[in-house]
Amino acid sequence: MKNTLDLDSFEKIIRDLENKVDYVDIRAGSGNSTSILMKDGKVQEIKSGFDHGGRVRVLNGGAWGFAFTTDLSKLSEIGEYALKLSKSLKSDVQLTKSDVAVDNVKSSAKIKPADVSTEEKKEIIKEANQSATVDQVVSTTVNYVDSESNSIFLSSEGSRVTMEESRVGMFLNAVAADGEVIQFGHGSMGGSKGFEVLKNADIEKFGRKIGEKAIRLLSAEKAPSGKFSVVTDCELTGVFIHEALGHAAEADLILQNDSILKDKIGSQIGSSMVTIIDDASMDAFGYYAYDAEGTKTKENILVENGILKSLLSSRETASKLNIESSGNARSIISEQPIVRMSNTYLKPGELKFDELIGDISDGIYLKGSRGGQVDTGKGIFQFNAAESFKIENGEIKTPLRDVSLSGDIMETLKKVNGVGSDFKMSMGFCGKSGQTAPVGDGGPHVRIIDAMVGGAM
Repeated sequence: MKNTLDLDSFEKIIRDLENKVDYVDIRAGSGNSTSILMKDGKVQEIKSGFDHGGRVRVLNGGAWGFAFTTDLSKLSEIGEYALKLSKSLKSDVQLTKSDVAVDNVKSSAKIKPADVSTEEKKEIIKEANQSATVDQVVSTTVNYVDSESNSIFLSSEGSRVTMEESRVGMFLNAVAADGEVIQFGHGSMGGSKGFEVLKNADIEKFGRKIGEKAIRLLSAEKAPSGKFSVVTDCELTGVFIHEALGHAAEADLILQNDSILKDKIGSQIGSSMVTIIDDASMDAFGYYAYDAEGTKTKENILVENGILKSLLSSRETASKLNIESSGNARSIISEQPIVRMSNTYLKPGELKFDELIGDISDGIYLKGSRGGQVDTGKGIFQFNAAESFKIENGEIKTPLRDVSLSGDIMETLKKVNGVGSDFKMSMGFCGKSGQTAPVGDGGPHVRIIDAMVGGAM
C-alpha cells in the first residue's frame, strides 16, 4: 500500500478484519494548515505544515481496540494491533444502529487557503491590527488560522464516505489603557469555507469596532450588583447556550452523572420561548457533513418550547441511553471520538430589539463574552460580559464594565420572557478531554427577568 488515501487498500483491511470482530471502521486523512500570530504589529510566529495518518478501530466482545499511524503503509499492521488490544480488554460496549452512508462531500471553499500566499494572509492580519490600533489602544494580538483536509471513512457495515473540509478564522484582541484602567476588546471572523470569508470582508470596520470597544470601556462605570431584567446580545446568548445547556446535554456527561439533565427528557427545563438546536449540517464554523463514526449530520432539537427533547450522543452513548446517535461523535483522526457540540444556538423569536427593552425600567444590556465557568453537575454558571449598558425606562444609557451574569441553568432558562427576531452565529474552539474542536454558537437577543448580575469591586 502506498502512503496515500487508497480506498481499495482500506477496503481490503476491512474485509480481513470483519470476520474476526463485531465491528471495524477506518478513518484516514491528509491535510495542511497555517497559523500566524501577530503581536503589536509584528509577526511573532508562522506555522505551516502537512499531516496525514490513519486509524483502525475495532469492537470485539464489547471492548474497543484503537490504533493510529502516520504511515499509511502500515495500516494493516495497526489493524491487527487494534484487534490484539480489544482482546486484552473487558467491557460491555454496544453500538446503536446507524444508516449505511455512501457519499462524496466536496468543500464549498471558493478560494483554497493553500492557494493564497503567506504574504497575502499577513496583509489581511496587518490591516486588522492597524484598524484596531486607535487612540488609547496600547496592545493588539491577531491570530490567523486555516486548515484544509481530505478524509475517508469506511466501516464493516458498508459505509464509504470521503470528505473535503476547509476552515478559515481570524481572532483579534485589543487592549486599551488610560493609566488607571485597562480594558479589552475581542472579535472574530471566518467560517467553514475558504479564504474568501476574509478577502470579501470589511477588515477595516472589523478591527476598528474592536479597538473602539476597548476604548469605550475605559470610561464605563462599575456595574451594580443584584437582580435585574437583562437583555443578552447574540454572542452572549450563544455562549450561554453552548456552555450552560450544550455541555449538560452531552450524553457522556449524562452517563457519568455529571449533568443536571440526567433523566430530564420530556421535562420542562426552560420557558415556552426557549428552543435550542445543535446542527452540524448548517453553514457555520462547526460544520461537518458526517461525524467521526460516519453518521450523517442533521438538525438536532435539544429543547423545544422549553421541554428537553433530545441529547447529543455517539453510537456508543446512544446505545446505553436507548436513543439514536445524534451524529456528535467528533475527534481528530488520531483520537478516539467523543461526544462534542457542533453549531449550537437558541432559535429566534419575533420581538424587535426595541420591544425587548421597551418595558424595562431598570435593567442591564449585556454584550459579548469574556469567559466564565459552568458546573454541569450542579447546574450553575457564571459568565462575564465583554460590554454592558444600563437600561433605563426602555432606553440604552450608561456604559458599564466588568459585569457578570450568574445563576442556576434551568431557573435562568425558565426566566426567559422575550426572544428577539435577529440571529447571529459566533465562532471558536471548544476544549474537552484534551481535545479541541471548531464550533459555532449563537442566537438572537434574549430578555431574562430577575437575573443575578454582579459587578467588580
